[in-house]
Amino acid sequence: MGNRLLIFIILFSFLFSCSPKEKTSESPNFVFILADDLGYGELGVFGQEVIKTPNIDQLAKEGMILTNHYTGSPVCAPARAVLLTGLHSGNNPIRGNDEWRERGDVWSFQAMFDNPELEGQRPLPDSIVTVAKLLQSKGYKTGMVGKWGLGAPNTNSIPNNKGFDFFYGYNCQRQAHTLYPSHLWRNKERDILDNKIVNKGKLKEGLDPYTQESYKAYNQNDYAPTLMHNEALSFLDRNKENNFFLYYASPIPHLPLQAPENWVDYYREKFGEEEPYIGGSGYYPNQYPKATYAAMISYLDQQVGEIVEKLKEIGEYENTFIIFSSDNGPTHVEHVDTKFFNSARPFINSKNTLKGNVNEGGIRVPTIATWPKRIKPGSKSDHPSTFYDYFATVSDIISESLPYAIDGISYYPTLVGENQEKHEYLYWEFPAYGGQQAIRVDQWKGIKKNLFKGPSKLQLYNLNDDPQELNDLASDYPEIVIKMENLLREAHTTANIDKFKIPALEN
Repeated sequence: MGNRLLIFIILFSFLFSCSPKEKTSESPNFVFILADDLGYGELGVFGQEVIKTPNIDQLAKEGMILTNHYTGSPVCAPARAVLLTGLHSGNNPIRGNDEWRERGDVWSFQAMFDNPELEGQRPLPDSIVTVAKLLQSKGYKTGMVGKWGLGAPNTNSIPNNKGFDFFYGYNCQRQAHTLYPSHLWRNKERDILDNKIVNKGKLKEGLDPYTQESYKAYNQNDYAPTLMHNEALSFLDRNKENNFFLYYASPIPHLPLQAPENWVDYYREKFGEEEPYIGGSGYYPNQYPKATYAAMISYLDQQVGEIVEKLKEIGEYENTFIIFSSDNGPTHVEHVDTKFFNSARPFINSKNTLKGNVNEGGIRVPTIATWPKRIKPGSKSDHPSTFYDYFATVSDIISESLPYAIDGISYYPTLVGENQEKHEYLYWEFPAYGGQQAIRVDQWKGIKKNLFKGPSKLQLYNLNDDPQELNDLASDYPEIVIKMENLLREAHTTANIDKFKIPALEN
């Protein structure tokens, strides 16, 4: 361990001693737009038939659809950790959502407002270098808007300490359970908003669930997705003379169901009357749940269109590498009707196969890459790639060495039509929802579930023939199962945080 730390320090010192590059026409900008809980089938270009997403669809027409692209984890924080660090969930310090409950009443909006020490999630270690830090060291102006979730305000792991010159958004992913929060963060300071703290729960007794006035408390003044979007546009404006990296981590369409009224009205006309959602312990009530969910996605689509227009306005669209993706599959809660929207199309829409699960519906994410200067418009790739490839891809594009060994492989060759190195395997582990592992080797997918109950038999699927993972072929291909079992052991390292340990994997 001591030798590895020494090597890391040497490499880190060398990397960040290099002088920043001045902007050149050859140096591209980077924009990564990360939707939150957006399903593989929730975009028009991926087969969505109800929700309108013309701007994202146009982005796909002008670039490449990555049909076999995966998130790093089936839930929020670890997916983001994998994206920014290039380490898969068998090596990553953050392998699940950990709300750090021992600090106190971490789920209370009021308690967090009164004491910022209760905000945020477990931090990334100081030794971890993010892709933003790499770009920052090379002279890029780096900005993040949206949901962080990788370190509380009282830790060293806040965006401004992890490579971002500018940050505006939610430090804490729990606070993103309202899109009308009491505050957001501007760099290291809180920005107090014109909203009241409203507790989650059922519609108050005596209120008529079929009357719009009953839901007034859940639609306030300062809508966080709009505030953060405006900051993203301003960041691009401010840095048009620089090379820049914008990490746009939108909180939508993650619940709660809160959306701009004009978009809700648009879908109300399309869908007609529907049964209200009267709320529960986790989220706010909503009179028109289907219309509001669709409205959130269309509003995100509108924002993507405005980002593209801003890039064109400042003359940087042609030389900006844009990735649009989602942090995991769609939610499985009752008031988002994933079967109505066919959210995970072509995969199975069920509680056990969507968000929180290593099935295709939980980890295969809709992904588009656009870079007019390099990527052929209207192209597609079925190369299996993943979030932990992004760090390697960026370093490849700017011709810089990685700060240390990561798990990713650059998919830049795929983007420009050159010969692509392939992963021996893709790997996921998830210390929640019963404890899970998954591996992909070529067209073969292996899954283990319920690992907290002990060792689990591997289920084997041929994704070419069975993308819905319905037919377990483990007994027919024992040699593939043995190979995967060996690779699963190779990919896993023991987590440093107890909550992220899966005892069955430590034998």
